[in-house]
Amino acid sequence: MSLASNSYLTRLNPQQLQAATFTHTRPLLIIAGAGTGKTNTLAHRVAHLIASGLNPGRILLLTFTRRAAAEMLRRVDGILQGADLTTDSATSRIWGGTFHSIANRLLRIYSQSIGLGEAFTVMDRTDAEDLMNMVRSELQLDKGDARFPRKGTCMAIYSRCVNAQEQVEQTLKVHFPWCSQYPDQLKVLFREYTRAKHQQNVLDYDDLLLYWYHLLQNDQIAHHVSERFDAVLVDEYQDTNILQAGILQKLCPGGRGLTVVGDDAQSIYSFRAATVQNILDFPRQFPDAEVIKLEQNYRSTQQILDSANAAISLSPIGYRKELVSVRGPGQKPTLVHLVDEDQQSRYVIDRVLHHLEAGIPLRRQAVLFRALHHSDALEVELVRRNIPFVKYGGLKFLEAAHVKDLISFLRLAENSRDLTSAFRILQLLDGIGPASAKRAIEHLASGSFDLKCWEGFAAPPAARIQWRPFVDLMVNLARAAMPLQQQIAETREFYAPILEKRYDQASMRLRDLQQLEQISSNFRSRSEMLAELTLDPPNSTQDLAGPPLLEEDYLILSTIHSAKGCEWDAVYLLHAADGNIPSDMTTGSEELIEEERRLFYVSLTRAKDFLYVCFPAFYQYKRPARGHSMAQLTRFLPDEVLGHFDQVSLRNDSPADRPEKLKGAAANIRSAIVGMWE
Repeated sequence: MSLASNSYLTRLNPQQLQAATFTHTRPLLIIAGAGTGKTNTLAHRVAHLIASGLNPGRILLLTFTRRAAAEMLRRVDGILQGADLTTDSATSRIWGGTFHSIANRLLRIYSQSIGLGEAFTVMDRTDAEDLMNMVRSELQLDKGDARFPRKGTCMAIYSRCVNAQEQVEQTLKVHFPWCSQYPDQLKVLFREYTRAKHQQNVLDYDDLLLYWYHLLQNDQIAHHVSERFDAVLVDEYQDTNILQAGILQKLCPGGRGLTVVGDDAQSIYSFRAATVQNILDFPRQFPDAEVIKLEQNYRSTQQILDSANAAISLSPIGYRKELVSVRGPGQKPTLVHLVDEDQQSRYVIDRVLHHLEAGIPLRRQAVLFRALHHSDALEVELVRRNIPFVKYGGLKFLEAAHVKDLISFLRLAENSRDLTSAFRILQLLDGIGPASAKRAIEHLASGSFDLKCWEGFAAPPAARIQWRPFVDLMVNLARAAMPLQQQIAETREFYAPILEKRYDQASMRLRDLQQLEQISSNFRSRSEMLAELTLDPPNSTQDLAGPPLLEEDYLILSTIHSAKGCEWDAVYLLHAADGNIPSDMTTGSEELIEEERRLFYVSLTRAKDFLYVCFPAFYQYKRPARGHSMAQLTRFLPDEVLGHFDQVSLRNDSPADRPEKLKGAAANIRSAIVGMWE
């Protein structure tokens, strides 16, 4: 069958068509510029593989979020159904998910080969930090004269070493120089932390990739795993780390069946150990690879793209590409010179309301910033003017204490050796502190981790009223005989009085738990829900519940990192000054500065029709102490880039300048008042 007869391919442009239909037996790198239809192209490639006769059950699709995987598979299904080329089970048989969720799935298949019990559970980041802290205390690393790194820092160092495949000394020297005197102690801590996880039959988030990587170091197992798949497709390849690249090299020897899609100009996650070198080095690692560029942009107007093209062209590294809009020239982006943060806030709100009156809903407008505190002044003004907003980039839903409490009940029921969860929920009960919780855990261990043995534990007097209902709840949950929604409902009923005593705004927190109960119907089992929520934690219950209702409207506030992959009709970028963009914390090397340039590029390419870059002359800094400083325009807007912007200065219109202009008027008023008595 010729390509021309494949109706499902007719809507692709020539570059997309080439990428979608390229042979699956050779390695393929698709350089997809911002807004060039990356997801659509990858979905069509998967659909074309299936339409060409490839078994869907032998296709592996790797993404970085659960939602991205679901969206990709939904599109594939729509393409196939539209062309009458699908069966009901085609897309359901595709191995689609995040790196970590696929790792979790494979590790459960090969658990016996690597010494893992089938009932292992996966800790989230905060639980892993708590376990790290327990080991840290047992080793008395917190007892020395010098202050040893706290649990969060220790976990960050450990995670960096694992994902970047770096030695502790190297990680400390480059990324944590203030901890450089502790390499030996940290190695001991990480070894004992690893042993503690083995004893509890738990893995942390980083272990999933680490175990998958080491699983593939055994040639026999690697061959068995790689033979499962004829095609492996990876989205957002620029965000992969060294460990993930190593997994793919073993999974696809010589690049056989491997397709990766990404944009080196949007590689902005080095703080998570991602490296732009993976995508830059792909043709060298796989000499037989084909490189196809997507440059036709469907999102932004050409004048916005001209500013973004000019900004990224100054980078000394990367694949050269020129984004071309299909939407026409549009309006030039605007660089706005302002006096201070307060004037910036007023200006942004005025423009937001102007566009709202012109028909652009609040939710189609976004304010972007480099760091969370950059939006503080704006948030105060939004609240004062009663403008609803949602902020992304801060605390995630599962990091909220009350949600973690309820999830911990389920984790302990799933794996009674999960002592971190046990330690957390035991201390929720009246009269049980760390010492009593430790005794209860020792009692559980002596009873072979059968939760029913807690019936014989002598709880402290203050906990005796709660103790028996607590044990009954845990035993019933462990049996997993009741539906998942009922498990959460019964746990919530037990936990509600505790929540009301421990936390403020209890009614709002209870609604979060009710929402969690409702969305649990999306999962087939408790273990699946615990794994999915841990591996791809939602930012809020909205991430679980789906898109907002049509009548809901709110302005989007977001860090640039959290905005990647999104688009809005109007975008406002705050604090375009050196020290903010690029951040003063990331100017220690050329590599970090170039990543900041890519971050700036990402912010520009989020805008579809209107782009405003705000530059306040005075900036209030908050660390290490409060104060004000004179700002300098970001180095990413030199003259050759500024030519693509309209420039507006409102500094002469600031309230601080107006009294000088009005002195004459004030003098006239005073003369008039004196004249009343003449």
